[in-house]
Amino acid sequence: MIFNWLSLITGMFYIILGIVVIIYKFFIIYLEPLIAYSLGALLILYGLFRIGRAIYRLRQDRNEV
Repeated sequence: MIFNWLSLITGMFYIILGIVVIIYKFFIIYLEPLIAYSLGALLILYGLFRIGRAIYRLRQDRNEV
């Protein structure tokens, strides 16, 4: 149960990190705009995937009880 909530929070952080990479074009080193947009989009998509998976598992846990 706690893992699902942690996964939800982690997904939010991935989305925020993706937005920061797109805006500042920086992730450990300076990135070219195309690379920054691609990496930012990938981070946002992964964050959405983690949130979706966490919500699915939370609903499954709620239905089992």
